[in-house]
Order: sequence, then C-alpha cells, then structure tokens
Amino acid sequence: MREAIKEARKAEKKGEVPVGAVITLNDVVIARGHNRSITRNDPTAHAEIIALRAAARKLNNYRLPGCKLFVTVEPCPMCAGAIVWARISKVIFGAPDPKAGKPNHRALATGPVLQQECSALLKDFFRKKRCLFSSLRSLRARAKQS
Repeated sequence: MREAIKEARKAEKKGEVPVGAVITLNDVVIARGHNRSITRNDPTAHAEIIALRAAARKLNNYRLPGCKLFVTVEPCPMCAGAIVWARISKVIFGAPDPKAGKPNHRALATGPVLQQECSALLKDFFRKKRCLFSSLRSLRARAKQS
C-alpha cells in the first residue's frame, strides 16, 4: 500500500485527485498508476484503470488472474467493473469511499435499437471463435498422436 500512496502523491502534485494504485504478481510490483483524468482529459484515466492497462501490457494478456491490486481508495463502479473483467484475484484498498456506487449524474439510456443486427454481430463473432478453438484443439490432438 505504501507504493500506492507514492502514486497518489504523484497525482496530487499534478492537481489530480490523489489516488494511486499498484498491481502485484507473486508479491512483485508489475504495474503502477495514479489518477490522470484531469491532465489527460479522460474520464477513464483513474489510477486503477491505468495500472490495469500497464499490467495487461506487461503480461501480454487482458486477464490478470493471480494479481493483486492495491489502491488508496475503494474503487468506483467503473473501476470495480474493470477489475472484475480483468480477473484480478484480490483488491486491497486504503480508504473507504462513502460515495462509491452513488454517482451524482444519471445518463438517459434508450434501447434496444437494431437489436437483431447487434446481437447477430456478437453471436457470429463467438461462433467463429468456438469453431477456431475447436479446430485448433483437433490439430493439437492429431499432432500428439503422430
């Protein structure tokens, strides 16, 4: 957590909300991040997201099983979702965020629109993936038999 605090101090020096994050694998720091939403004009540039992106690049994988995320404040809903999608094994946070999960803004959502076409794109993509995976598995099995 001390390393995450160092990252938070970097954010503070830049005029950002002082939040820092560190990701470890086997107790070795593999990625760091601190808030940069203001300096990057990027609403997704939270410390956790920056650290997740760096860890994914380092491991050459968008999934990060076995990794731990240390962050100085309880993750917001956006970051919590990214943490789940990344398959982070454990999150250790410093300060609780009483506003977590309670955004002060609501966007109007409309849908479904062109549902069949949009659903078909996803179904076709995953059908092709399954076929390719099945073909690769068959090739490997034949190669082992040879």
